[in-house]
Amino acid sequence: MTQRSATPTVKQRRVGAQLRRWREAADLGLREAATRAGLDFTRLSRLERVQYRVPADDVRKLAKAYGVDDEQAVEAVVAAAEEPPGRGWWAPYVGLLGQPYLDFIELESDATGLRVHHPAVVPGLAQTPGYARELIRRSAQEVIEERAESLVAARLGRQEILARAGSRVQVRFLVTESALHAEFESGPEIMRDQIHRLLDLSQRPGITVQILPLGMHPSYGSNGALTLLDFDHPWLPAASVDSPLGGEHTDDPDEVTRLGAEFEFIASAALPADDSRGLLKAHLERVNQ
Repeated sequence: MTQRSATPTVKQRRVGAQLRRWREAADLGLREAATRAGLDFTRLSRLERVQYRVPADDVRKLAKAYGVDDEQAVEAVVAAAEEPPGRGWWAPYVGLLGQPYLDFIELESDATGLRVHHPAVVPGLAQTPGYARELIRRSAQEVIEERAESLVAARLGRQEILARAGSRVQVRFLVTESALHAEFESGPEIMRDQIHRLLDLSQRPGITVQILPLGMHPSYGSNGALTLLDFDHPWLPAASVDSPLGGEHTDDPDEVTRLGAEFEFIASAALPADDSRGLLKAHLERVNQ
């Protein structure tokens, strides 16, 4: 019996979407596709909508019926379909974090390319524990100590992807210079450690840190925090826009293209990587005084 999935993961939803894209590329309606694959029409409809987990055999059967001869792509979709839900490091945070945030974490962990910008603070992937703790504890929502520490741990857990930078992942951060002027009641060491962290990241293979100078026009980055994500073949690129409710992501090609253009527009105002590193060193000297 096919296992019903009450709350499909974002990866399972992407499996269903990929099956639909293959069917549409073959110019097949649901009924014709189901007949070709030897599946019940209702079953195929539910598989595409991920009302059930998609069995690996069905992925291969449907790919064959649609004339998909890209073996690498088929096996990538099979692997995603077979992956048990709740397998990632973020499983303990289910119920603590909102579903949009969990979806983003799962996408982020699979990405092979990340372009990240936040208009007001250092992006989460680059934050130190102290900096992250300050932001979470002083948020608009009252956060009890235990929950705050769990949120900090989740944010730091996301940084595991940086260990793969230079080999399988390319990361690009756009950091506003104004974020480097933040002052914290707990002392200047918060900002000092954070700038050290940015300098360290800027010297790692596969990671680029660029600073958006104070004098830039306010139109750059005025539309909010943005992350662009690239993935291995055959998965579509995605984009995520932050919000107080956890943000939302999209892999609609037109929307991702527009958001990608927005990121590059912001990046056009950033200092080159070497100049950004020099500016970070100058700010480090300032906070050390």
